[in-house]
Amino acid sequence: MTPAFADASPAARPLYVVAPDDLAQFLASQPAPVQAWLAAQGFDAALGDLRLIPGDAGVAAAVIGHGTPQSRARQRFPLAKAATTLPAGAWALTGTLTQPQRDEAALGWLLAQYRFTRYRPGTSDPAPAQLVLPQGCDAARLLAMAEAEYLTRDLINTPAADLGPDELEQAFRALATRFGATTRVITGDDLLTQNFPMIHAVGRASPRAPRVMDLTWGSTGPSLTLVGKGVCFDTGGLNIKTSGMTLMKKDMGGAATVMGAAQMIMQLGLPIRLRVIVAAVENVIAGNALKPKDILTSRKGLTVEVNDTDAEGRLILADALAWAGEAPTDALISMATLTGAARTALGPDLAPYYTDDAGMAAALESGAIASFDPVWRMPFHTPYEAVIEPGIADLDNAPGWGFAGSVTAALFLRRFADHPRYMHFDIYGHTPADLPARPKGGVGQGARAILAGLPAMLDL
Repeated sequence: MTPAFADASPAARPLYVVAPDDLAQFLASQPAPVQAWLAAQGFDAALGDLRLIPGDAGVAAAVIGHGTPQSRARQRFPLAKAATTLPAGAWALTGTLTQPQRDEAALGWLLAQYRFTRYRPGTSDPAPAQLVLPQGCDAARLLAMAEAEYLTRDLINTPAADLGPDELEQAFRALATRFGATTRVITGDDLLTQNFPMIHAVGRASPRAPRVMDLTWGSTGPSLTLVGKGVCFDTGGLNIKTSGMTLMKKDMGGAATVMGAAQMIMQLGLPIRLRVIVAAVENVIAGNALKPKDILTSRKGLTVEVNDTDAEGRLILADALAWAGEAPTDALISMATLTGAARTALGPDLAPYYTDDAGMAAALESGAIASFDPVWRMPFHTPYEAVIEPGIADLDNAPGWGFAGSVTAALFLRRFADHPRYMHFDIYGHTPADLPARPKGGVGQGARAILAGLPAMLDL
């Protein structure tokens, strides 16, 4: 499935966007039969209230309520409902909208068209309504954002039976091939000889070999390194999950999201040198599985006591971040579906992130607003460092403290990133119920904010 705008055409029907304050003026501009029709329908311009306007040959137009500023603040992509409700064909927004509102409507419309149909070959969804590109919108940028989001959603939504480390590698290589990037993959026992001991330890119990994947693209400009957690399924290992395993196909959401971010960067041809590292494993149970209280020596040389085999994501990211730090880079960003504590703190819709660099944070916050991709800064609270130091080893992967689980996980990763311009995202990667522009299932978080923040982050 590919997102698309409609070709501009006189055949495009108008979609009037009307706020309550403008309702009287809008009605006065319409023929008497339309006024009577909308009055009979009870249209009051409430946010998302969509009404079809009949004509001589069927539906001639439609009107959607834009609500009050207060109601719009309570809903992301408020006009996206129209994309899945209107009859097929071309539609053109008509109304008084700011440029950010037009951008949000256009992006939301594209994102709302997404369907995951891989396992429904005998069904055909109705053709979606298409939007004529609104005035002032950057079609190439919006389409790149939507196409990358489709990639991320497809990867997260695919069951683990069909998306293990092998298949994630195939998608990774396909992305590289599309944009002429270079790849390197280290697999199975080669991880030991190439010094990725913790990636190997987490993934060795699976018959689907663990691996670390590296993509490089671009030859000029500042450098950016993205690192993603690719746990293709997480049983919890020997500390087996007693609940919540049904969503664990999404535990490679960090990998899917950095791949989406990379696709946007390459598709838009940004003048940077990009590197993407993904650690891909399955965390399953077998006789050679990682055991509680095992002590691992990481790529960086730090020893780690494994107090919970279900805290495996930070182990594989640690080796990947250490590898990333061995080459100069201007900014280092990791993304992972890492902790339930982050969901408890911020819920499923906000992407929490950590950084010590105020400039990176400011750039990201600005980018989040511009790209309709909300984020929230969390603290690398250094006084909690002692919590992740067990005494028997340098670090503890899962301190039984009971507090600040997302913060202590981020502090653990910071020990391995060891970069002044490091940013870590603890994302959810899943929409629990259908929402405007975000159908239930996999979702990218933070990637558009990164894209929009890069000019300020990297001084482009």
